[in-house]
Amino acid sequence: MTQSVKPPPFRPHPFFARCYARLAGPALEKAGVAEHRERLLAGLTGEVIEIGAGNGLNFPHYPPEVTRLVAVEPEPNLRALARDRAATSPLPLEVHEARAERLPFPDASFDAAVACLTLCSIADPPAALAELHRVLRPGGQLRFFEHVQARTSGMRRLQRVLDATVWPRLMGGCHTGRDTLTTLTAAGFTPTTVDRFDFPETRLPTPAGSHILGTAVRGDHAGAP
Repeated sequence: MTQSVKPPPFRPHPFFARCYARLAGPALEKAGVAEHRERLLAGLTGEVIEIGAGNGLNFPHYPPEVTRLVAVEPEPNLRALARDRAATSPLPLEVHEARAERLPFPDASFDAAVACLTLCSIADPPAALAELHRVLRPGGQLRFFEHVQARTSGMRRLQRVLDATVWPRLMGGCHTGRDTLTTLTAAGFTPTTVDRFDFPETRLPTPAGSHILGTAVRGDHAGAP
């Protein structure tokens, strides 16, 4: 498949990037996100691409059987932190300035792809998933861990209001209510395992609390971005 659609201009969010690195990221770790990162990446082998790698919090959780890890991050502040973390990693690790909607790699370059807490903030998720389909080898895996559309109608209504108003502006382009599973299926992936859960576990539901974690396999045909 060729790259035929130019993505919307990338809008950096330097203030959010600094807050994520200093506050939100550590808060997620304290809440127990490392367990989910381990589940997400367990068993990966060969050449792997991670989109929206942020400041590289997944890097320590990749198994040693990964022979090449390519991390893509468009945000300059987070990318610099990821490169610092990559320098201490035992893995053969590259950090690239690129966008998920337009990956600078040939067709069928990777054995697996990882999308971790990033499809919520990508400007064009269908285009990003179409690109992952393109750069994966036939039968390649997509590992995903994302917060998604809520399971209750009331919370979905709240998500729609937040996503149309303040949430993306305050949270670095993040959207609370995307139907990511439907989008990745339309892009040509077949889900093989999907775990649905709330994270972090709180007494009251939160707009960004519904998560999915699982694996999908690249099919023979991709949907249009």
